[in-house]
Amino acid sequence: MTTTQHATETSPAQPGSASAAAREVMPPPTGRSRLERFVRGRPGDPAWARPALLVLLAGTALLYLWDLGASGNANDFYAAAVQAGTKSWKAMFFGSLDAGNAITVDKPAAFLWPMEIAGRIFGFNSWSMLVPQALEGVAAVALLAAAVRRVAGHGAGLLAGAALALTPVATLMFRFNNPDAMLTLLLVGAGYAMVRALEKASTRWLLLAGTLIGLGFITKMGQALLVVPFFAVAYLIAAPTGFVRRLLQTLGAGLAMVVGAGWWVAIVELWPAASRPYIGGSTNNSVLELAFGYNGLGRLFGGSGNGGGGGGSGVGGAANTGFGGATGLTRMFGGDFATEISWLLPTALVALVAGLWLTRRNARTDLTRAALIVFGGWLLVTGLVFSEMQGTIHPYYTVALAPAIAAIVAITGRELWRTRDSIVSRILASLLIAVTAWWDIHLLRTSASFLPWLRYALAVAAAGAIFLLLMARRLRTAVAGIALVATLVGLGGSAAYAVDTASQPHSGAIPSSGPVASQLGGGMGGTGGGARPTGGQPSGATSSALVALLTATNTRWAAATIGSQSAAPWQLASGKAVMSIGGFNGGDASPTLAQFEQYVAQGKISYFISGGGMGGGPGNGGGTGSQISAWVAAHYTAKTVGGTTVYDLTVAAK
Repeated sequence: MTTTQHATETSPAQPGSASAAAREVMPPPTGRSRLERFVRGRPGDPAWARPALLVLLAGTALLYLWDLGASGNANDFYAAAVQAGTKSWKAMFFGSLDAGNAITVDKPAAFLWPMEIAGRIFGFNSWSMLVPQALEGVAAVALLAAAVRRVAGHGAGLLAGAALALTPVATLMFRFNNPDAMLTLLLVGAGYAMVRALEKASTRWLLLAGTLIGLGFITKMGQALLVVPFFAVAYLIAAPTGFVRRLLQTLGAGLAMVVGAGWWVAIVELWPAASRPYIGGSTNNSVLELAFGYNGLGRLFGGSGNGGGGGGSGVGGAANTGFGGATGLTRMFGGDFATEISWLLPTALVALVAGLWLTRRNARTDLTRAALIVFGGWLLVTGLVFSEMQGTIHPYYTVALAPAIAAIVAITGRELWRTRDSIVSRILASLLIAVTAWWDIHLLRTSASFLPWLRYALAVAAAGAIFLLLMARRLRTAVAGIALVATLVGLGGSAAYAVDTASQPHSGAIPSSGPVASQLGGGMGGTGGGARPTGGQPSGATSSALVALLTATNTRWAAATIGSQSAAPWQLASGKAVMSIGGFNGGDASPTLAQFEQYVAQGKISYFISGGGMGGGPGNGGGTGSQISAWVAAHYTAKTVGGTTVYDLTVAAK
C-alpha cells in the first residue's frame, strides 16, 4: 500500500465530499436502540471511536469530580457571591457579593449563574457550587475532541481531549469556583463553531462563534477577545466561499459578539444606579469602566488597582510569580506558570511551525491549515499578552491556553503520522518527542521528591520511540507501539501533576496545581489551602460567638466590614448578608460615608466588624473605609466578641 493510498483510507472525510455527505444523512441501522447508537457512534465511524470517547469523558469526570467537596468553599470571594445569588435574583443577575446588593464582585456575573442555579436547586454547599465547574470541564474536553476530530480524525480528537483534561491547570480550575472554567468552555465552544463554519462557510456556525465569545466577555471581560484576531484571519483566508461573502459573514460574527456581550452590559449600564449594587472594581460605578480600566488597560499596563510583575503597581512584584512575576517571553516557562501550563507548550510551538509547513501547498480552503491558524493564533496572541502583561496576572489564568496547545499538538501529530513514510516527517516527529521529553523531565526536576522514577521512564520511552521512528524502514508493524509510547511521553508528566492536583484540596485567592514542593513563585492560596484574610475572619471556636450574633440578625445586612476578603468568610459562616466596604480590597468608593450613615440611620446594618481590608486594621483598606471606620469608632461603643472588635449599630450612638 502506498502512502497516498493509506492517507486516503485513514484520513477523515473532507467537508463536502461524498463520504462526508453520506455519513451525515445516512440513517441509523434498523433495529438499533438509542443506547446502542450512543455507545457505537455514528454509522461509518471506527468501532473503537465512540467507546474510547466515552472512556475519555468518564475518566475526565472522575478526575474532576473525585473528592470535590474537600475544597470546601474554594475561593471565599466567589463562594459568597454564589451564596448571595441563591438568595436574591438581583444579586444573581448583577453578580453581587451579598444578598443585600451593596457591591458586585470585580468580574461580570455570567460565570456565577450555573453555580447559583445549582445552588437554588440543590441548596448552597460545596458540591452544588463546584460540580457545575467540573461538568464545564468535561464539556470542554468533549467539544475540543469533537472539533479536532472534524479536522484530523478520531484518534487526534481523543489525543486533544486527553491533553486538555490532563493539563494540571485545567484540573485545578475545573475543580475551583473562579471564572476561568466557564471562560475556557466558552472559548472551546467558539473554536468548535469556527471549525464547523470553516467546513462549509456556514453563517450560522460563525454567528454562534461570535455569540460565544460575547458571552465570554461577560464572563471574564477582555480576555475572551484575545482569540478574535486569528479567528477572523482564518475565516477570511480559508472559508470555501467568495471573499465578499467571507467579509460580510465575519462582520456579522462581530455583530453577534457585540450582542452576546452587549445585552447584559446595556442592562447594567441603563439600570438606575441607586437600585442596583455598586460595580466592584470600577472607579465610577460603571461596568464599561471596569472592562476598560481595572480589567482592561490596568491588567495590560499596571495601575488601576493592579499589582503584578514588570512594572505593575501594588502587591506582588517581579519576584512574586503568584502576581505575575517579571514580564517577558520566558514568563510562561518559569515559576508556577511552567508547571501549570507549559508541559506541552514548547512542543506546541514547534508543532505549529511544522504543521503550517506540512500544509503549505494545500488549497486555500484546506481545513487542517485553517484549524492550525485558529488554534495557533489563539495560542500566540493569548500567550504573548499573558507574557507581557504588567498588571495582575495569576498562573491559573493560563488554563485559557490549554485547549489551543492540545489542539495544535494533536492536529500536527496526525499530519506527521499521515506522512510517516517521509524521512522529513519522521525527523519532525522525533524532534517533537525529544522536545516534549526534555521539557517534561526539566519540569519534574523542579520537585525532586515527586515521582523521581518518572523522569527516567520518560527518557527511556522517548529514546525508544525516536529509535523506532528513525531506524525502522517500514512502520506498519510498530504502529501501535510507537503511538502508545509517544502518547505516554507527551502526557506522562502532565498527567502525574494533574492527578496530584485532584488529590489535594484547594482554597484561597491564588490556587496552584501540582505537588507543594514544586511551587516556585508562591502567593496567597497555594496548593492545599491558602492565606486567609488577616482581619476579622472566622477562626474556629473563637469566632463561633460572633457567627451566632450575625445569624440572629434580621436586618438587610447583618454586618459591615472593610474588604470582601473579610466580609465573605463571615457571610459564608453565618448565612447572612455582610456588606463589603470598598469591595475586594477595600479600595472601591462604595459606600460613601454619607450612604453608610443613611443605612445605619435606617436600621439596615446591625454590626460593624473592625479590621479587614488588605492586611487588616481599622481603615487599612483605603477607599472610604478609613472614613467609615473613624465615624463608627467616634459614634458607637466597641466590644469584643469571640476575639474580634465589633460595634453594635442598632443601639443609640454615644
